[in-house]
Amino acid sequence: MVPGVPFQHGTLSSARGRACLVAVAAVAHALAMGWPGSGAVSGWLQWLALTGLAWVLCQQTSVRQAAALGAFFGTLSLTGSTWWLFISLNTYGGLPAALAAVCVLLLSAALSLYLALACGFWRACRPALTSVFSRVILFAACWGFAELARGVFLTGFPWAAAGYAHVDGGLVALAPWLGVYGMGMVSAALAMACALALTHAQAHRPWVVAGAVCVMAWMAWPYVPAQRAQAVPVQRPLRVALLQGNVPQDQKFTVQRGSALKWYEAQLTQSGADLVVTPETALPMATQHLPEGYWLGLVSHFSANSRAALIGVPHLEEGQYHNSALGLHAGAPYRYDKSHLVPFGEFVPPMFRWFTQMMNIPLGDFGRGTPTPPTFDVVGQRLAPNICYEDLFGEELALRFRDPLQSPTLLVNMSNLAWFGNTVALDQHLAISRLRTLELARPMIRATNTGTTAIIDHRGQVTHRLAPETRGVLEGEVMGQAGPPTFFAWWASRWGLGPLWGFCLGIMAMALGTRWRKSLKAGH
Repeated sequence: MVPGVPFQHGTLSSARGRACLVAVAAVAHALAMGWPGSGAVSGWLQWLALTGLAWVLCQQTSVRQAAALGAFFGTLSLTGSTWWLFISLNTYGGLPAALAAVCVLLLSAALSLYLALACGFWRACRPALTSVFSRVILFAACWGFAELARGVFLTGFPWAAAGYAHVDGGLVALAPWLGVYGMGMVSAALAMACALALTHAQAHRPWVVAGAVCVMAWMAWPYVPAQRAQAVPVQRPLRVALLQGNVPQDQKFTVQRGSALKWYEAQLTQSGADLVVTPETALPMATQHLPEGYWLGLVSHFSANSRAALIGVPHLEEGQYHNSALGLHAGAPYRYDKSHLVPFGEFVPPMFRWFTQMMNIPLGDFGRGTPTPPTFDVVGQRLAPNICYEDLFGEELALRFRDPLQSPTLLVNMSNLAWFGNTVALDQHLAISRLRTLELARPMIRATNTGTTAIIDHRGQVTHRLAPETRGVLEGEVMGQAGPPTFFAWWASRWGLGPLWGFCLGIMAMALGTRWRKSLKAGH
């Protein structure tokens, strides 16, 4: 072994060998986001998969090859993590199976262009960076850039961000400090550090392997959350009843919805809980279109006692629908309108109406709500609703913590994942909600149509849950939390993802400047 010369493994000496290893790593990365059957996430597997990609990039690849491998990894990984989109497009959207499969693949490929750019950039700058530390930091910045771009541009699709795989492992301790993207960048840094060590230190490889095993053990060790010093319980526990109607998506907007409306009415009016919460659009029509006396009866019931309800309903105002949560209690009526809408499902992107007309998706063009809505105050607690997909955007939920005196004490997610069947999507969304509670140090209650309806405490632990695809009511107590915001909530409420963007782009700019200066010296 010649010092400074990368170790060349036999299987990586050809383009086919590199592609095979990247394919295995990509599949492992997808499995880390939710194991089939159990839905369990795996932080150590995510890190190991990313180490595989980093190791391949450390070999004698060209810039073009590195970009292609990044695109290949991203496409396979995203397709494996979000394959359930096929169900919404084909089974419920009405697209032919072949076209639906192509759409999922093309979406994954398009979103992987960011990773292609990141991998190509790292490979282009690598020769100019002489220290291991600089290469490691650059790879973390490039990975962070790819995930931030995917999570922000074109309304963002941050599903299967690397950090979510670590919600049960040691790395999740960084959530209240750096958020999910910061966690992913730390995982990327550790992956590249291991890859470089394996590549350049053959004589010390046993020690490198031992170190890698220690990192994997740390990431796999069950996370035991500590009681946060700034967490301050609010008065008394809130008794909640979370409704899971289990209404099949293909029946939700048909004449068969009548039985579901009766069930929701009965559960709302008969519950003795402080707060009753329904899923997203549990009532699938505007209040003025409900059966005569239905909505007025609910309003009268909750205005006459000390109980409250949050009801998912498409609210119609001045000819515009909103995906809303309407709050009923003895005080003034409350309304929350979803602000971060899903393209094609909740709004039609410019020049794509022809595509949405091919699918059978009712109520597909909603108006947007404000990103900083007021809280819904119930029994001394300040509730912050979010609807379905919105809890993927921690930086947007953090906006509600700008004023510590008015910040939420409890997060409420109202979802309908019936579009995706009883798949790993339900488990992935639960893991996403759990990470939000750790980022913001606030509990979250989830009322979903088909799953997973759950109560999550402020330390990310699921205390109560209902089995998916069952009709039932989840009853339990949840203790709201006040106190100072987490460090993540503090900086994200002021600058959004700006600090992470600044770090990634700053490191990439410095690496590019180093490469440019060395190119000038070499030219002379």
